Amino acid sequence: MRIHIATDHAGLDFSQDLQAHLRAAGHEVIDHGPTVYDALDDYPSFCINAAIATVADQRAGVAALGIVFGGSGNGEQIAANKVDGARAALVWNDSTALLARQHNDANVISIGARQHTVDEAKRFIDLFIAEPFSDEERHARRIAQLAEFERTGAIAGRAVLVRSIDSSLVDEWENAGDSADQSEAAASLAAPGKKNAVVEDRRLGLVAELAPG
Repeated sequence: MRIHIATDHAGLDFSQDLQAHLRAAGHEVIDHGPTVYDALDDYPSFCINAAIATVADQRAGVAALGIVFGGSGNGEQIAANKVDGARAALVWNDSTALLARQHNDANVISIGARQHTVDEAKRFIDLFIAEPFSDEERHARRIAQLAEFERTGAIAGRAVLVRSIDSSLVDEWENAGDSADQSEAAASLAAPGKKNAVVEDRRLGLVAELAPG
């Protein structure tokens, strides 16, 4: 199997040990970095590249999975999950490694290098790679719903707040001077009869989801 791997400085030693372990097991390993220690490096691009390559391989019919590492694994999982088609699971024990494949058909595993020994990480990864997706209808249905939302911003037959952003609502939200004013603006926009809206404060990265009254 082809394994795409990425980390940050906190997981660099893990990554190098695990690459050797995976190659010895017969896997093809693609390292998406970093290759040298830098305490100030940023993990997003490394992990995003590993996820992009994993998804691209799978869509091309190549057997592939991804592995990302960091201090906790949380940020690396978040980064990988920004990629369309990536399903990254944070794994911290044998059960979560198995369930990530059985129930979620995860194609990327994230592990906290500061939370586990190298031997523990090797065991989680070996379990993850060896375990197939269960193909149970309930799990396949939920995965399909996630993919549908990624493509369309909606899930057929399910209530999901609209994703589109009305520019006039954004302007009104952003022009509110403080949190009290923003709360008042949000209450006004959510008044009875108003269309569902997602109002985004571009300055703060804050998203207010407003349901109709």
